Amino acid sequence: MSDQNLSVRDLTPEEVAAGLREGRMVLVDVREPNETAVERFPDAVIVPLSDFDAGAIPDPQGREVVFACRSGRRSVTASLAAQQHGYPYASHLAGGILAWKAAGLPTET
Repeated sequence: MSDQNLSVRDLTPEEVAAGLREGRMVLVDVREPNETAVERFPDAVIVPLSDFDAGAIPDPQGREVVFACRSGRRSVTASLAAQQHGYPYASHLAGGILAWKAAGLPTET
């Protein structure tokens, strides 16, 4: 697969929150353990980018996999890496946990 075919879809915090609430999405947080220890997304699967393996993501069972990080940069990197390994994971939370909190959505500490 050539890199030209890879693309990442930006999702808003509201879209992701609705998808999670409705059981249509799985949120994968690619931040590092020192970050997720301080604050994390409720119910997110944690797969740190420093040791990223798309195969470590549990079977989404038909749900859309959405990557998230602090500001939206690492989540794009993770999505592209997953696609390069043949996974159809092409969505990320634009703006990361910063946008999530700015939208008034809950986090866990």
